[in-house]
Amino acid sequence: MNSYHLDHLQYLETEAIHVMREVAAEFERPALLFSGGKDSICLLRLAEKAFRPSDIPMPFLNVDTGHHFPELNEFRDRRAIELGGKLIIRKVTDAIASGIATPSPGEISRNRLQIPTLLAAIEEFRFDCCIGGARRDEEKSRAKERFFSFRDSFGQWDPKNQRPEIWNLYNAQINSGENMRVFPLSNWTEMDVWEYIKREKLEVPSIYFSHQRACVRRRGQWLPVNDLIPPKPGETVQNLTVRVRTIGDIISTGCVESPAQSVDDIIAEIAAARVTERGSRADDQSSEAAMEDRKKAGYF
Repeated sequence: MNSYHLDHLQYLETEAIHVMREVAAEFERPALLFSGGKDSICLLRLAEKAFRPSDIPMPFLNVDTGHHFPELNEFRDRRAIELGGKLIIRKVTDAIASGIATPSPGEISRNRLQIPTLLAAIEEFRFDCCIGGARRDEEKSRAKERFFSFRDSFGQWDPKNQRPEIWNLYNAQINSGENMRVFPLSNWTEMDVWEYIKREKLEVPSIYFSHQRACVRRRGQWLPVNDLIPPKPGETVQNLTVRVRTIGDIISTGCVESPAQSVDDIIAEIAAARVTERGSRADDQSSEAAMEDRKKAGYF
């Protein structure tokens, strides 16, 4: 008798495809969060494998802070067109103008303002489920997530009020106004993501590879110099060969010095790394509890 054994990536892929198909079967109006980052790129490939040759049965949703890297937005828009998907973009700038989001005095980062913008988009389109690329290995609050993460009618997350997931069985029952966030990549690691990108020959935005960028050293990391992050008095601007490991708001995404020109180079770097990828995100460094607080309020 021949037995068929899945390797590690094949098992993760099969698990994620199963989760995606469960979403399509259980929810009426799901959406897939697509930023153009490496995790959501993997989600799109998994969606293709789960549903092709049919169309992907859900639109792509992106909350644009207005502080995105231009390379990321270009990639996001082009990839959606290539896949024939419907891309819905809701901008924090518009949410501020309409009063949906209110910045605090002196607040520069727009990460917190993504919360009301996302919740308003969910209400606008009556999405009952949103698929995201979060992984449990990223940081402590995300390690508390399950594949199906229940949110109440206010969009809030209570880590103590989540449903058991036994034998790959998921409780997708929700009442009107409630929402489910689903994370097919929950069991993946940063290394798994890049190994999958290599195996599937997936294109990623150029800023993941080494390039020249003007940076300043601030709070122990290199931040890209731009109109939103001008150098402060006494800071020295240096033109460095850098790349990004995780992409977020341009004012909080740290760069790492790196000569990596290929996916193989990146995999070798990750294998030797002693700092997690989100260690290069200034907004996560401020407090481990900060991310959990944002998630409880509705952050993805």
